[in-house]
Parts: sequence; structure tokens; C-alpha cells
Amino acid sequence: MLNSLEFIKNLEKIMEYYHINASVLADKIGIQRSGLSHILSGRNKPSLEFILKIINEFPDVDFYWLTLGEGSFPKSTTTNNSPTLKNSFIEEEKKISLKTESSLPNPFENSNEIEKIVFFYKNGSFKEYHK
Repeated sequence: MLNSLEFIKNLEKIMEYYHINASVLADKIGIQRSGLSHILSGRNKPSLEFILKIINEFPDVDFYWLTLGEGSFPKSTTTNNSPTLKNSFIEEEKKISLKTESSLPNPFENSNEIEKIVFFYKNGSFKEYHK
């Protein structure tokens, strides 16, 4: 479970590490400054969306360190914060790689032509290309 006081301390460590204040942090992750102020004061708890914005903006921040205090900051590539979760991803990758190319559908085998291609961007926007 999220420990609010530890989470606040970790946010302060992030700001200190990157030499930024709360206003700059709020601007970088795209939230209102008052919202960050309420989280830092302990008035509000952070949402998952808020946590993900922090992790996306600062790649050295580890999810488990930020939320649970496990692991280290800045993120170490050798740190094994969640063996169960990481092992499940590895197992899933193994299952996928065991499939042969012949078992995967070939989009060019079908006589249908491509009608539309859509690119989705991390910022939530998208671009469509029609035939």
C-alpha cells in the first residue's frame, strides 16, 4: 500500500536530484501546480495517472521505489525490485518467441487491401492515413 509520507519524501528527492521546484515539476508532468501542492502537503493522495506521468517524464525513477520505497533512485538496471512481476514478463516473452512465423497471420496473404493506417502517439494524439 502507498505510504503517503514516504511518497512525498520520494517526490522531494526527485525534485532535489533534478534541481527543480514544485512549480517546474508540475509544468513538466502537465498538472496544475495546486494539484501538486495538495499532494506534497499530504492533503490529496496521488492518482495512478499522476504516478505514471512522473515515471514517463523521469526515466531514472522506478515505480516500486516511488510508490513502495523498494529499490533505489536513480533507477539501477541491475536492481530486481519485483522478481515475480519481472519473471512473469520474461515467461510471457518466451511464450511469444516460441511461436513460429508460420503461426502468425500474414497481412499480405489476404487479398484485401489496406484501407487505413493509424499512428497513436504517447501524448494521446493520433494521425490517420487513408487510401
